[in-house]
Amino acid sequence: MFALVTAAVAPGMALLSYFYLRNHYSTNAVSLVFRTFLIGVLLVFPVMVLQYAFTAEGYLTHPVAKAFILYGFVEEFFKWLLLWLFAYQHATFARRYDGIVYGVSLSLGFATLENVIYLIANGLETAFGRALLPVSSHALYGVIMGYYMGRAKVEVEKRRQHLTMSLLLPILLHGVYDFILLFFGMYFLIGLIPFMFFLWWVALKKVKRAHQLDW
Repeated sequence: MFALVTAAVAPGMALLSYFYLRNHYSTNAVSLVFRTFLIGVLLVFPVMVLQYAFTAEGYLTHPVAKAFILYGFVEEFFKWLLLWLFAYQHATFARRYDGIVYGVSLSLGFATLENVIYLIANGLETAFGRALLPVSSHALYGVIMGYYMGRAKVEVEKRRQHLTMSLLLPILLHGVYDFILLFFGMYFLIGLIPFMFFLWWVALKKVKRAHQLDW
């Protein structure tokens, strides 16, 4: 069990460290990173209950509805809402890159507990694939969400536009990810590998752009 939990938690910690260590943060910021991570962990339970309720009642069963609404919208909307409530309003959220760090932290809290649950159910042999695909994809949605939320915090004149993008783009990208899984079935890697390269490319461009704008 210890090995399983370690394998489930390690990818999230590694990705969070990567994005966090690209900048220097005060003690107050560290506590907010930890808090957003914990909020992401706790978010898993209500989201799973809501998704199970829709599935059990036979709603949103079409692949498009399941991918873009049941998974994409439900998960990213609640992550966005909690990021806005608990990080965006905080005094230590002052730069564009801050949004990326807090967005990644909350998303990886969610992905980490989800990963623990999945590995307990399906075994340690799925850990490598989970690390490369679902866990990293959640981190990258968090980068994009946080980038636009960071811009909304700093660029007051375009706040509404950036807040809208911070919600809509992660929903769209998350929906595409899950639609590929549902549409390709056992051959999902045909669509998912190029999509993940694209997702990393977009996210790293946002990281670079946030640094440029902050300095």
